[in-house]
Amino acid sequence: MENQVDYLVKKAWTKWLDTPKSKRLLIAVSGIPGSGKTTLAAKVAARLNEMWRDSSPGLASMPGIATFLPMDGYHLTRAQLSAMPDPNTAHARRGAAFTFDAPAFLDLVKKLREPICPESGTIYAPSFDHAVKDPVANDIPIAATSRIVIFEGNYLSFGKGAPEWKEAAEMMDELWFVDVPEQVAKERLIRRHVKSGIASNEEEAAKRAEENDLVNGKEIIEARMEVHEMVYSKEDDDWLPEKQGIDTERDA
Repeated sequence: MENQVDYLVKKAWTKWLDTPKSKRLLIAVSGIPGSGKTTLAAKVAARLNEMWRDSSPGLASMPGIATFLPMDGYHLTRAQLSAMPDPNTAHARRGAAFTFDAPAFLDLVKKLREPICPESGTIYAPSFDHAVKDPVANDIPIAATSRIVIFEGNYLSFGKGAPEWKEAAEMMDELWFVDVPEQVAKERLIRRHVKSGIASNEEEAAKRAEENDLVNGKEIIEARMEVHEMVYSKEDDDWLPEKQGIDTERDA
């Protein structure tokens, strides 16, 4: 995986250097659940910030130029799911495209596409609180100095369903998709669900993976738009999320 990460970091850095100072470079990393997209996006953002600090030692104490932005803050709340015509299915399928607030996500992308000027302030995105299992509004700051945003989520190259997904994807400078064999993704999801407490045992975790996560995964692959980069997820013990200090206990 490291060779692929090195290539993507260098590509993003080169594109950022060519980006006007009044604009942000927006990169969307998508893939099916269990593909490793969270680890990839977080790692690329961290590497870009390291490169920026290395190139500008006097600014080492300043916030970085890259922000890692997971889209799990755009889950519909449990109350919103309960208000749907079929609340049982809505809760059971949480993580499917229809259980996200696509219009709100598109609004964020449009704000990030506005020109950066001296008066530009911080833009805030929602996060997700795993303890209460709901989004937290205005929890992730994106400062005006953050000129690279690495988005991460299942539906960032999604070309069908709510039109907002496609419109948001078309506003990105780069679309990257993490490809993974279904069986590998399933094994990762089983471990993740048991570790996070979403499932009490491997049998229950496998049922959830088969009936929700991988169902969503098939739809994500079928609806995938043309992307700029295909990243091939490989098993690498030194690159596991827990070894990188990255939280992947989410549906998106």
